[in-house]
This record gives sequence, structure tokens and C-alpha cells, in this order.
Amino acid sequence: MLSTFQSPRSLSRLHLPLRPLKALSSSHRTAATTTTTSALIDQSPPPASSLSSQILSIRHSLLSRELTATQLAESCLSRLLLTEPHLNSFLHISDSVLREAQEIDDRLSRNEDVGPLAGVLVGVKDNICTADMPSTGGSRILESYRPPFDATAVKRVKELGGIVVGKTNLDEFGMGSTTEGSAYKVTSNPWDVSRVPGGSSGGSAAAVSARQCAVSLGSDTGGSVRQPASFCGVVGLKPTYGRVSRYGLMAYASSLDVIGCFGSSVADAGILLGAISGHDRLDATSSHRGVPDFSIHFTSADTFGAKPLEGLRVGLICETLDSGVDPGVTSAVHAAASHLEELGCVIKEVSLPSFSLGLPAYYILASSESSSNLSRYDGIRYGNQVAAEGLNSLYGNSRALGFGAEVKMRILMGTYALSAGYYDAYYKRAQQVRTVIRNSFKAALDENDILISPAAPSAAYRIGEKKNDPLAMYAGDIMTVNVNLAGLPALVLPCGFVEGGPTGLPVGLQMIGAAFDEEKLLKVGHIFEQTLQGPKFVPPLIASEVASS
Repeated sequence: MLSTFQSPRSLSRLHLPLRPLKALSSSHRTAATTTTTSALIDQSPPPASSLSSQILSIRHSLLSRELTATQLAESCLSRLLLTEPHLNSFLHISDSVLREAQEIDDRLSRNEDVGPLAGVLVGVKDNICTADMPSTGGSRILESYRPPFDATAVKRVKELGGIVVGKTNLDEFGMGSTTEGSAYKVTSNPWDVSRVPGGSSGGSAAAVSARQCAVSLGSDTGGSVRQPASFCGVVGLKPTYGRVSRYGLMAYASSLDVIGCFGSSVADAGILLGAISGHDRLDATSSHRGVPDFSIHFTSADTFGAKPLEGLRVGLICETLDSGVDPGVTSAVHAAASHLEELGCVIKEVSLPSFSLGLPAYYILASSESSSNLSRYDGIRYGNQVAAEGLNSLYGNSRALGFGAEVKMRILMGTYALSAGYYDAYYKRAQQVRTVIRNSFKAALDENDILISPAAPSAAYRIGEKKNDPLAMYAGDIMTVNVNLAGLPALVLPCGFVEGGPTGLPVGLQMIGAAFDEEKLLKVGHIFEQTLQGPKFVPPLIASEVASS
């Protein structure tokens, strides 16, 4: 078995044919706008349609016998080996990928049915439990921990033929916005390796952006799927609270946590969501609602009418375009709104007066819940134990050495907010604000079909730029935390660029829907994506070196 923390040489035992990458730095310039997503699957034929869906392309290749699952897996692993030294997306790489791919090929050779995710390599954020590889949560306190079970979402992916390629890097226990908070390594952004990929699911976003895997799972407590999706130029989907089972997700803030999806297209993110959704008896908060067939909406652009979104009411949240938002981001979002108008949408500005209250309420509630949830990591019940003479010293030393600075700070903040004499002033009041936010979203969505906003106030910033300024980092979550407080679904997809990096930096558009209305978000997002004219969102890290191979 490979070691928990993978260096590039850990993959050398796979004996894959490789081409060396050119020097890859923030000054490396290459044309990122001339390569389509589908061309980035080495050896693959053109997809069955013009959707640029990696999942559908892989399935077409397997069922038509044009490629084998083993060939596809070898191709993806080769790219992973080439790009991983520059990105550090993964904490652990599975050594069973080729064996599982061969099993799929054997089933196909016997004309047996294979699942809709057969041959699809899936990255899994390292705070989601996997039985056959380590799950550390990005923390030293769980170093080398191997759960005895798969999270429900992972189990469902495997049951449908998906292959877990490895565990992706994250901010420790999901607490951070840059992936610099990992106890093990710092992940870089494929668009400019001197910049952050976002967080806390930065490893999952970077892996999909660099096509190290077809899709990936992340978690979203206050924007940890959507903000990295914006920074890395991929699609990120946060489902409604309760749509996807949280069983096997390491708890940070239990009333806010959800498992979400990354893909290089809306279709890929939607197909993955359909695979992992549904009620789970092991999670009391999972919904009994039926799961629609999201895939029926993923048709090619030539089937669209002149105004495929005729009459759709879209509310542009005006508070998200105030001062403090990068002008380039504002321009990209306005351009996206104009494109929606061209598709037939009716755009109007919507005011959510409680929007600015979400950030302080979120950090009080999330920190309070984390102080409770992380109390289990004491070196006795869970977590690595530090030798000590007395019980109090054992507790203190195990937590002091096991937790990073950000986690300790949030535990202290949460413990303070829950303490006697302060509970009403902080936690109770934050819960009241949460109700106000939920009601304001409901009122806005009663008058609009979806709401739109930027996914983040800026594009990706440089590694280390905000590490010593936590308040500035927290302020970057202003666009996303309200959605978690309201428990609503949201889809982020790339809509443009701002200046920066070798070829520009991607900007994400956030679409927010009513509870359990992911189907509408995916339909609108897919049409928007398929009709958007201009550059394709392929990072310079792989645009020439891989697409030309």
C-alpha cells in the first residue's frame, strides 16, 4: 500500500508511459483558449455529443469498445503523475485504480452491465471517509487514520462503477478558504501555480481543473465547493441540505455541512450529484424526497430554441456587487447576466438587506458547532495520542500537537460563544439572524426562479497573500455563507476572466435556487454553459503539454 502522503515518486511504480512537462511557473505562457475539455482525455475519441462531458465521453468510449477502462485509467494516472509535483492536489493515491479498471474491462468482455460511472476516476476530499485508504481530514491528529467504512456518497459512487483515484488535499477539517491550512502541503492553482486554488476543497477543485480525475467530491460548509470552483475555473455544485447523506463526512458544523460535486462541465457535476443523492437511514438529516433524473436536461446546443430560457425570472443580488468586489468580477457577472437575457431570461436587481449579516452569524454558528464536534479528538476516543503522565496533560498535549492554529482559534471562538453569560448575546442571536436570512431568500425566490451573484469577491490570489490576515480571508466568504445558512442549493460555473496569471484567471457565476430545486439550476447552468461564446476554461498547466499529446 502506498504511504499516506504521496510524493510524485509514489506513482512511479505504476510504470506508465510519460512525457516530461515543460517548466511550469506563473510566467509560463501558453494558449489556454484553443483546447476543448473533451480533448483533454488522452487517447479518447470525440465524445458522442458536443457536450464536453467527460463522464459521457468515457461511457461512450467503453460501450463502443473504442477504449478500455484500463487505457482510460492509465491515461489519467499519467497526467496525474506529470502535474502533481506542481499542484499537490492529493494527499493519497490509490494503488488499486488499474485493478479496478481491469475488473470493469472483464465485465464488459462478458457483456455484463456496468454502472453509469464505470471507468470514471473520482477524487474524494480527505474529510470524507474511505475504507481502503487513509482519511486524515488534513489534520495531524488523524494522521494515518483508516476508517473501517466508506461514506455513503463514496459507497454509492463505487456501486455505480466509479473508481476512487485518491484523497484530495484540504484546509484542516474544512476550516479555511485557501487550502494553505492543510497540515501536510499547500495546493496550487492550475491557472497559476503561484496562486491558491481556494478552499477548503482546493485539492478537489484543482484535480478536476487539471484533469487529474474526471470529477471529484468536496464538502461545503460556507462555500468550500463553490469558491474553489470559481478560483479553478470548474463547475461546483452545493446541493440542498439533506439531498446528500452526510454519513462518513467528518463533522465541522453539522447544521451547515453538505457533500458537493466538482466537474469540468455542468453535466458531469449533475450526473455525479444524481449518483450520490437520496435518503440514507444512517443520516437522520437526509431527505426522503425523490431524486430527479438530472441527465435528461443535458442535451447538445443544437437542440435549443432561439430563446431556450424564455420567461425565466432571474434576480441579480445587488448587495453582491457593492464596493469591495473586484471590478473585473463585477464586469464578468454583468456580462453573464446579459448572456442570460439573450437566452430569454428576465433580469432584475433584487435586494437582500440581511445579506451582510450572514458573515458574522456564520462564523459564530460554525465555530460553535466545531467546538462541540471536534471535542471527540482528544487522543482517547479519537485521534493520535501523545504520551503524558496525567490525563489532563494527555488531553492537552494531544490536541495542542494534533490541531493547527486555525482549528484551535475556531474552537476557542466557539467555546466562548457557547459559554455561560455569552450564549444569548452570540449563539442565540446568530440563530435569529439565520432565520431572517432564510426568510429573505424565500421571499426573493418566491418572486424569482433563481438568484445570481459572483461566487467570490475576487479571482484567485497569491499563496501567502492573506494567510496572516484571517479577517480578510473570512470576508472572502461573503458571497457563499448565506446560502448555507438558508440550506439552499447553489451552482457555480465559470463565466469569464480577469487579468492575472499566464492567460488570465477564471471568474465563477453563482446560481442559487429554491430548496431541492437542483434540477432547475442544472438545466439553466447547462444551457448557459453550452451557449457561452468565447474561451474554453482549460488551465495553461495542461493546455499544450497534454492536449497536444
